[in-house]
Amino acid sequence: QVQLVESGGGFVQAGGSLRLSCRASGNIFSINAGNWYRQAPGKQRELVAAFTSGGPTNYADSVKGRFTISRDDAKNTVYLEMNSLKPEDTAVYYCNLDYRNYPSNASSESWGRGTQVTVSS
Repeated sequence: QVQLVESGGGFVQAGGSLRLSCRASGNIFSINAGNWYRQAPGKQRELVAAFTSGGPTNYADSVKGRFTISRDDAKNTVYLEMNSLKPEDTAVYYCNLDYRNYPSNASSESWGRGTQVTVSS
């Protein structure tokens, strides 16, 4: 059973930076697509950043130029680098990965449990 382990959340002042990590524990062949979502209190979950293998990365308008999604295939890990953080970025951040299982090579999808990011003004 592949689980997604998130880390890197925390408390930061406006203008600061954080890097979130999402590591797929267990055996997988490859990551096909990766997404970071966030959900603020009282709001719907929204897609923040996404990539597909061989395709472009996409970002929500609210984070373009400030957030960067990346991957390290050797570590089965996806990152979200967040710079110039604003109080409105405060939310629980969730990673979502689409990957190929080992040894079946079947496609699967998993969600992380979320990591809290709090930005003070």
